[in-house]
Amino acid sequence: MTELDGEGRPEPPLAGDEAATLLGFLDYQRATLAWKCSGLDAAGLSATVAPSSMTLGGLLKHLAYVEEDWFSRWLHGRDRQHPWNTVDWKADPDWEWHSAAQDSPGQLRALWQDSVSRSRSLTAEAMADGGLDRLAARTWPDGRAPSLRWIVVHMIEEYARHNGHADLLRESVDGLTGE
Repeated sequence: MTELDGEGRPEPPLAGDEAATLLGFLDYQRATLAWKCSGLDAAGLSATVAPSSMTLGGLLKHLAYVEEDWFSRWLHGRDRQHPWNTVDWKADPDWEWHSAAQDSPGQLRALWQDSVSRSRSLTAEAMADGGLDRLAARTWPDGRAPSLRWIVVHMIEEYARHNGHADLLRESVDGLTGE
């Protein structure tokens, strides 16, 4: 049974194997973002901290995209799904950040939660097919492919960095603070 902290986040195992530890920290970082974005309306999810245009809604949509890109597109070599396959990324490489303002809080949360759910399923599939050493289907231009281990650590870093942003944004909205 997973132990939860005071904010309802799953504690990573203290003495788990490599996979359980890495995936535990990723789920902890995901839960931190969910906590920072919880209970806010559209105004709260659209608030900025000067001089940045970053919003909590933009973070949710960006991390939904990053989840899909790494676990579906890179790891499994699958095509982009809706809404990502409708975007002209060359015309607007930051589309997910800009377009979040047009989405409702429910749409943003559902998009992110669905992406996380798919990522967990795709991670389990990859764990059963090579574990953390499994290489991604997509490769860098030089032919090298990142391992699932690299992708998970990269995602921990991605969430940790953006959760720092979420701390500042959430505090500016309603004063909520905490790790």
